[in-house]
Amino acid sequence: MSDYYWLTETQLELIKPYFPRSHGKPRVDDRRVISGIIHVIRNGLRWRDAPQVYGPHKTLYNRFVRCSRMGVFDRIFSGLVANSGEPDTVMIGDKGYDSDEFRDALNARKIKACIPPRSNRTVPRHYSKTLYKQRHKIENMFSKLKDWRRIATRYDRCPHTFMSAICIAATVIFWIHQ
Repeated sequence: MSDYYWLTETQLELIKPYFPRSHGKPRVDDRRVISGIIHVIRNGLRWRDAPQVYGPHKTLYNRFVRCSRMGVFDRIFSGLVANSGEPDTVMIGDKGYDSDEFRDALNARKIKACIPPRSNRTVPRHYSKTLYKQRHKIENMFSKLKDWRRIATRYDRCPHTFMSAICIAATVIFWIHQ
């Protein structure tokens, strides 16, 4: 089966600084295990269905859960994002965020809101239609995340493992893609 996912050495070097240091017994091959974790999450597999080329499924599962609890995958994603500098624009959504309280909170932080008004708003609000049209970038991001079956079907019920799966997917898609 040629459908296995393998991190390159360069990709592994990007994320290796965020791994916890090994205490005592050395860890099993990071490249093999992390590649296996990515393969399971991307393809929506049960842990026991992970291909044997990645090693024992119990090792993959235990490392995923342990790193998830320690926030390793969150730190990897946050660290790579922080290294890219401050974003020019932050986009979060659509008309569902149109409330006076939300707009006031953004103004208090000196953030310019670009939220289209709801149809039932009594006092019309103005927004940049040109900037709002770029919202498709958010939809594209969610579309890419939904290609990762374990995320799209919400296999992981525990909040920290689900968030870790999202961080892994986003890291691979946006920061260390091939």
